[in-house]
Amino acid sequence: MTVPSSSDSVTVLSGMYAAEAEYLASGGPGAASFCLLAPFFAPDVVLHQADALPYGGTWRGHQGMEEFFLAMSQVWESFDMVEQDFLATGETAVVLTQVRARARSTGRELSFLILQTIRIKDEKIVEVRPFYWDTEAIASACAAVAASERRSL
Repeated sequence: MTVPSSSDSVTVLSGMYAAEAEYLASGGPGAASFCLLAPFFAPDVVLHQADALPYGGTWRGHQGMEEFFLAMSQVWESFDMVEQDFLATGETAVVLTQVRARARSTGRELSFLILQTIRIKDEKIVEVRPFYWDTEAIASACAAVAASERRSL
């Protein structure tokens, strides 16, 4: 097994985040080509999202990643990664991201942290496991009808 050096991991992650920004700036899912992002992900990449999120579940392969980005774009009108800290690098990288986002269905804005573990092998991302501190707050902000409004219906 080849363990990437810290600089290799940072290069892969920095490249992927830059490609993601370009992908989203070019219109994102349905408008931009996933080819911008594909070189950074292994063909059998696995993304594990918390089930409680509107885009929760396990997403596999390049097609799964494309479908994930589409699901994200249906939920979020904007999703800005304001600040990122690479807390650990190597075969498993840990990235702390401050996000500012606006839900498409409600227009509600949120600021929240995501902590991701990202496994890298042969200079490709093979697995991503994001951790959200409060999935309920995110799901609630994205719900078309807020929970308090549902009770009165």
